[in-house]
Amino acid sequence: MSRRLACIAAVLLQLGASAAAADVIKLGTIAPKDSPYHDVIRDLGAAWAALSGGAIELRIYSNVGDEPDIVRKMLIGQLQASALSGGGLVELIPELRGLMLPMFFRSEEERRYVARQVHPLLAAFALSRGIRVLCWTSTGWLAWFTKEPVVTPEDLRRLAIFVWGGEIGQVDAWRDAGYRAVPLPATEIITALQSGLIGALSVPPLAALSFQWFGVANHMTDLAWVPLDGAVLISEKAWQGIDKALRPKLESTAVEACARLDGEVETLNAKAIEIMKKHGLTVHPVPAEAAEAWERTVAVHYPKIMGDTVPKALLATIEQLRHDYRARHGTP
Repeated sequence: MSRRLACIAAVLLQLGASAAAADVIKLGTIAPKDSPYHDVIRDLGAAWAALSGGAIELRIYSNVGDEPDIVRKMLIGQLQASALSGGGLVELIPELRGLMLPMFFRSEEERRYVARQVHPLLAAFALSRGIRVLCWTSTGWLAWFTKEPVVTPEDLRRLAIFVWGGEIGQVDAWRDAGYRAVPLPATEIITALQSGLIGALSVPPLAALSFQWFGVANHMTDLAWVPLDGAVLISEKAWQGIDKALRPKLESTAVEACARLDGEVETLNAKAIEIMKKHGLTVHPVPAEAAEAWERTVAVHYPKIMGDTVPKALLATIEQLRHDYRARHGTP
């Protein structure tokens, strides 16, 4: 072998060794490519690679099933990380249901005040189960997207409602209230809408646009229904396998990424609504008396929605924080 070829071979071997040494973190998400959710994760992966000099590769998988499927794959080690919204997060942190009750918060500012103080408690629950929450974000408030106009709780009774598969408590709560609830994976929503299996779903506007659900469910109820948390998580086993000196930098970058989405999500959802309106979405205002009817309808079912997943002490903390916020800002 010539000296030149020997040098080239040595370089290739070194590159191969470096690639083999890279710590691959497999991250699962249902966020569609080119959506703002996916963009944040992609940028986080690029930042981790740069910070680690290529030693950390965040490999994103967007076709590994529904969010509960992603959770199961994390728990058995097929995936080491995930970017989840409320539907998947409650699989890992069921206590989160205490922050995701319909019509419980009256403004995004109120929700943020409570959530910022409760998130560390929820992260501790997750860590006790071997999962580390790297950062929290909001994915926006759920709104009703329906195949027929819905303004009042009675209007919704005509339609079968999508519920995340596995959310038995929510299914029972809806059925006890006299509604038809159909548990499904999110990956089957569009087919279920087209076939008539469901006629209503509550999702953030940005998700309705990103997944094109609004093309079938082309009516939106202008009601802030449920605030939906999101988070980036990693298994504690994978986290401890990363160089100790590198971890604070990676976590700090993740927090910045979530904060970026958190700061943009309200604007993104507002823009999503405007885009959908240009493509056939009809938005139905909800008068004050109808909003009060929604509150009365759902409040009596909070215990059923939460089941035994939210410790009494945690719920008392959430309620006290909400009370403190309203007292401080003079809201009833």
